[in-house]
Amino acid sequence: MTRRRPVTRLLAAGAGARVAYAALTRAQPGGERIWTRTNHRGEPVSLLEGPAVTAAAAAAALAAPGLDRRLRLALGVAGAGAGAVGCYDDLAGRDDRHGFSGHLGALAKGQVTTGAVKIAGIGLAGLAAALLLDGRDDGRGGGSGQARSAPTRMADLAVNGALVAGAANLVNLFDLRPGRAIKVCVLASVALGLAGPQARAAVAAPAGAATALLPEDLGERSMLGDTGANALGAMLGVTAAASLPRSAKIAVLCAVAGLTGASEKVSFSKVIARTPALNWLDMLGRKAVSTRRDDPPEPSEARGARRRHLPSSLVPRSSVQAAPRPADRGGDPSGTPRRR
Repeated sequence: MTRRRPVTRLLAAGAGARVAYAALTRAQPGGERIWTRTNHRGEPVSLLEGPAVTAAAAAAALAAPGLDRRLRLALGVAGAGAGAVGCYDDLAGRDDRHGFSGHLGALAKGQVTTGAVKIAGIGLAGLAAALLLDGRDDGRGGGSGQARSAPTRMADLAVNGALVAGAANLVNLFDLRPGRAIKVCVLASVALGLAGPQARAAVAAPAGAATALLPEDLGERSMLGDTGANALGAMLGVTAAASLPRSAKIAVLCAVAGLTGASEKVSFSKVIARTPALNWLDMLGRKAVSTRRDDPPEPSEARGARRRHLPSSLVPRSSVQAAPRPADRGGDPSGTPRRR
């Protein structure tokens, strides 16, 4: 593999994302209303960034040279699958359930929420990607599927599938403020790229597509939504599953699980706002905010997350007027996690 191939994939994904975003914003499939949300400033933003990023990243992963067939398919299936169920939740989500506990609790009562459908869909996408990766000779000493014992093979399938699904969900948890999820994806891509040429080629597609639309995200004209965040996270998860040794994959999976569990109790936005280095990175490139006040009492994270799923015409006027104003620390309204 030459060094040019990851760059080619990066540029192809970026160009594809810009073209797809321009086409989608012109066409507005189904009408502009269903793709519009109201952000924490009371201004409209578009969800079309998510489908554009997903389509471009998946297409670049499948079409660009430099990776074996199984890995290309795993990246494409994970990105497209996670993005599809994320889009369903973006457009159809109307319930007040939130987090794994909320959706699974509702399911136990016989209520099938859009979030529960998304959890199941991302899990299936992760399993499909893990099956595609199974049997690859990755050159890391793991051997092929035929060389491993059945328990080891099953364990690898479980770890790989959980990595894909867990990363898809985790990136979505960071999509709470302009540019934050994309910055997380870029940093994760750089870290994964250290694993070798294969990893650099694999992360080039999601990183290129996301970076190309970062100006739209930072400018608060559009947002990744569940569609884009889930797709990018799933593709990063595939890269980790395909490129890291088993011990490193387990460590990453534990970190993903820990952060996901912490998100049920802790506001990422407040932690970031109170950590100078993280706050500086989080605010880098974002719009300046002139209003200042102390942090308001923090409502449920998920209530803010679910409110962002409502079309702007359906958002109660009181919910926009009551939106928390930016905090003193860099203008990050830490009261609600969904920045939109």
